Amino acid sequence: MIMASTNDMGPLSLENFRNNLSASWRVVGLKTSNATYQLNQPETHLRQEKQKEKEGKSSVGLPQWTDSPVKLARRQLIEKRMAKRAAELVKQDDEVIVKLEDLAIERSKSVDSAVLGKYNIWRKENENENADSTVRLMRDQIIMARVYLSIAKMKNKLDLYQELQTRLKESQRALGEATSDADLHHSEHEKIKAMGQVLSKVKDQLYDCKLVTGKLRAMLQTADEQVRGLKKQSTFLSQLAAKTIPNGIHCLSMRLTIDYYLLPPEKRKFPKTENLVNPSLYHYALFSDNVLAASVVVNSTVLNAKDPSKHVFHLVTDKLNFGAMNMWFLLNPPGKATINVENVDEFKWLNSSYCPVLRQLESATMKEYYFKAGHPSTTGASNLKYRNPKYLSMLNHLRFYLPQVYPKLDKILFLDDDIVVQKDLTGLWAVDLHGKVNGAVETCGESFHRFDKYLNFSNPHIAKNFDPNACGWAYGMNIFDLKVWKKKDITGIYHRWQNLNEDRVLWKLGTLPPGLMTFYGLTHPLNKSWHVLGLGYSPSIDRTEIENAAVVHYNGNMKPWLEIAMTKYRPYWSKYVKYNHPYLRNCKLSEWSS
Repeated sequence: MIMASTNDMGPLSLENFRNNLSASWRVVGLKTSNATYQLNQPETHLRQEKQKEKEGKSSVGLPQWTDSPVKLARRQLIEKRMAKRAAELVKQDDEVIVKLEDLAIERSKSVDSAVLGKYNIWRKENENENADSTVRLMRDQIIMARVYLSIAKMKNKLDLYQELQTRLKESQRALGEATSDADLHHSEHEKIKAMGQVLSKVKDQLYDCKLVTGKLRAMLQTADEQVRGLKKQSTFLSQLAAKTIPNGIHCLSMRLTIDYYLLPPEKRKFPKTENLVNPSLYHYALFSDNVLAASVVVNSTVLNAKDPSKHVFHLVTDKLNFGAMNMWFLLNPPGKATINVENVDEFKWLNSSYCPVLRQLESATMKEYYFKAGHPSTTGASNLKYRNPKYLSMLNHLRFYLPQVYPKLDKILFLDDDIVVQKDLTGLWAVDLHGKVNGAVETCGESFHRFDKYLNFSNPHIAKNFDPNACGWAYGMNIFDLKVWKKKDITGIYHRWQNLNEDRVLWKLGTLPPGLMTFYGLTHPLNKSWHVLGLGYSPSIDRTEIENAAVVHYNGNMKPWLEIAMTKYRPYWSKYVKYNHPYLRNCKLSEWSS
């Protein structure tokens, strides 16, 4: 009080605050001059004077302070309480502080840091209004209008029913396919206002908590069922899109086939046929019924080869595409490389008496399994997956008969038709397989793509012969030692497992499961940079990893020649397609269309 009064008002006058003193203080025998002198003395002097008062002494000219015994006792009690509290605060040492900090940390654990990060009020982006706030408001209004529409009909409020129905149609038309506020017309705010007024009126007249809750619950359940149905439909359509041939590729095959059979027989032959049995050259096996895909595999391999003249392509297709495949490579020979096209249907040794798969495919139970639409164990999209034509084609199973197809070769590199070669592959023939048959890139991580994903380990034949945690490997780019293949009788091992799986109890479909079993313990892992997979299903493959790979593989449903392909991966494939070729232009095949 003294400091404030002195600073704000100049020289201190005791009269300014005499009336504000505590009731327990009184001034006796006050003289203004002496009081002024006393209050302006140093603090130590005041303490000395108080001590003198306690001793019952009074100084000449100084004010004398007196208290009643009750008030003095109360003041002393307050002073003791304050001293005790001060002592308690002083006793709060480091250990107490640590305990308080620990409690604060425990409380903070219940706070979702992700939510705090996203909705932090200090973040700049939260200064702006959500881009779709108006759209969401309109959707909410439409939902509530539907709720009250049914209640109005139930309670026979026809006037409200008609008004709601009119506003509902207006809002639905205004909203259309809009996903953000930018898609809306500026006049839609009037419709929102009108709908809000109607909903407010309807709520006053029809609101019933039980009815509204029940209707919303029913709408939620219906929406959930619709979502599940749409997911099934989406899966089915994606499977269908993956298994069908685009019109442009079908057109290309038909035009090439017609032109091939118009050629005289002497012009249907490829040059350098002597290279086909030369074991010192680099031989590739490619089994495909897709002309455009096969052309990319051959083009990309040749363009990235250091010496194309030493590369030989053995291409096998089916009877339907044999003419088209021949015609394409007669018109577009692979530079200095050698190529030959064969028809799988002309392999007379590949018959049902020798091949278990062919025998099984001819059985009535297998035909029912693959072709009966209402199969009890597979419905919808999964049924379409089991009826994939590639599982019925011997082109898919021919990989288990490489020494029979190429008896004079020692090593061969098997390539799928959904790969792109980006580097020279001749180094693969120099890889030491350490007595193994198959050189392949392993695909397992910590828990993915191991044997238990592909095989039925509840079956004793599987459980006693294989390790469920054994690492899987990739078909698509495999270097095979055909000499060791023959010694180990790999084809015989494959036949044994196919015979045991006649009822599909060991694995369901495909060639990878029997491949894992057939080459179990006979596969040498290659460096992962040789073969990068997943471009047909995974959107998160690192770009550097793709560009450093010798071979990239579009395994999965999203093949690069389909509309459902991932756009960011397509250029790696499309740069090896000759879109300016007359056949491709006539069939309207362009980079955009594929």
